[in-house]
Amino acid sequence: MPTFNVNGIEIYYQEEGEGFPLVLLHGLTSNSEMFRHEINEFKKNYRVIAPDARGHGNSEKPAHYELKDHIGDIVALVDHLGLESFHLIGVSMGSYIAQGVAIELGGRVKKLVLVATKSHGEQASMEELYERHADEMEGMTAIDKMVAASKYMFHNRKAVNKWLHETAEHSEQLTLHEQAIASKALEGFDFRKELHRINAETLVISGMHDGLNPSDYGEETAQLIPAAVFLEFKLSGHAPNVEQPSLFMEVVTNFLE
Repeated sequence: MPTFNVNGIEIYYQEEGEGFPLVLLHGLTSNSEMFRHEINEFKKNYRVIAPDARGHGNSEKPAHYELKDHIGDIVALVDHLGLESFHLIGVSMGSYIAQGVAIELGGRVKKLVLVATKSHGEQASMEELYERHADEMEGMTAIDKMVAASKYMFHNRKAVNKWLHETAEHSEQLTLHEQAIASKALEGFDFRKELHRINAETLVISGMHDGLNPSDYGEETAQLIPAAVFLEFKLSGHAPNVEQPSLFMEVVTNFLE
């Protein structure tokens, strides 16, 4: 299990394949195992590096951290691995981290893929969704809220449920307390005034049925990045890579090549 230490925090990462480096950044409360299908495909042509963000998976879980810490961890990881340049894919929370990394590292990020993204948020997207449907979810437990929210988040819920089950089988899941800490780390970020600094060719992918980070958020992000294109997957919600996996792999592979 490869790990490295950044400012006293142990960060776990997976590394498979050979070729040009490709870094994958997972979503909130998930971990690198969410990319098992993508890793198995991309490793045929790339050196794939998929870390568990601090507070997630097999990485250390401090009592407090912020989005800037996630960004610093990835900068430290690519430096630790000696990556002079690399491609970067981020999904949901991973896409926020990816924006920060691309802003900070400039031309070292060659191609950037942002999936189910937004460029700013006063609070975590899930909390915003809960507030939008507060009447429906009044009195629900945290777990019941998550179950109820899924119908607003995903289009192909059968595929997502299977994916979540498979990810859970192969990785440690966060406690509700750890989830709350992870969610709080995403409060109050705003990259809009800095996105013009991203040099990478960028592909932004949103799902038409995403009630968590709606397509409008992704389109806004793409408009603020100089060399960005925006695509909306018509049969996806918040997990285009899972809900339309063949289309996702075809589009992203062509973009990276």
